[in-house]
Amino acid sequence: MKNCDELRTELALTFEKLKAGEIKPGEAAELANLAGKMIGSAKVQVEYYALRKEQPRIEWLESPNAIGQGSAACGASPAPTGCASNGTTEKDA
Repeated sequence: MKNCDELRTELALTFEKLKAGEIKPGEAAELANLAGKMIGSAKVQVEYYALRKEQPRIEWLESPNAIGQGSAACGASPAPTGCASNGTTEKDA
């Protein structure tokens, strides 16, 4: 996976395959487990930089659509949405 958008797409395909009976539930569970570990790793990285009050560019969180649009994460939205969001805005913090 090059970014979280690709992971989301892959998980959606896995869900469809599971619903269609093309893969076993155990296989889907293992893929979901690995995806969770990838997301957890990115979350730790984001939290580390937040503690240091840094705003680095984390390529895995960036959407290919975000090229040329600043540092939008997981969907090129300037709002705090996508994989890197914790549901708060700068005003909330």
